[in-house]
Amino acid sequence: MSGDVAMRLTPKQEAFVDYYIETGNACEAARRAGYSERTARSIGKENLTKPYIQQAIEARHEEIKSKRTATVTEAMEFLTSVMRGEITEEVVVVEGKGDGLSEARLVEKAPSVADRTKAADNILKRFGRPPKLEEQELDARVEKLKIEAEVLRETKKAAAQEASEAVVFEYRREDDDAD
Repeated sequence: MSGDVAMRLTPKQEAFVDYYIETGNACEAARRAGYSERTARSIGKENLTKPYIQQAIEARHEEIKSKRTATVTEAMEFLTSVMRGEITEEVVVVEGKGDGLSEARLVEKAPSVADRTKAADNILKRFGRPPKLEEQELDARVEKLKIEAEVLRETKKAAAQEASEAVVFEYRREDDDAD
């Protein structure tokens, strides 16, 4: 806890703060901190109204949070090491030994290409993509759509022309008489 807040707290109040963080229950925290069973409920409630105890609880939350929660830098470093294939994970591999027997063992495995790609995508999302690259990508997509639309128009046009052409069959009776 910060020196300023800790100096104002009695040992019971410090214990109350720790137990309150643990249980989230003011009455239980007061009881565990050593307050009497008879007064635990009212003291617990009263302690939560005291600004310096509220500050102590907040400071302890921040302390715990900073120890347990990854920072942005840590997350980026982890994603980068996955993307670069620098970390491995243990996976279970089952191998056949013959006669219907198999054996399982742990093997170190590097991240797959899919995992590395996901990590790279996550990194790019956090940095944002350069505007010029987005523009170029958008232009390329528009151009591709234009080409696809033109191909579709030509295909439809050819199909319509084919359907509209008259098919002429000529039947000559004299060919039947020759048989």
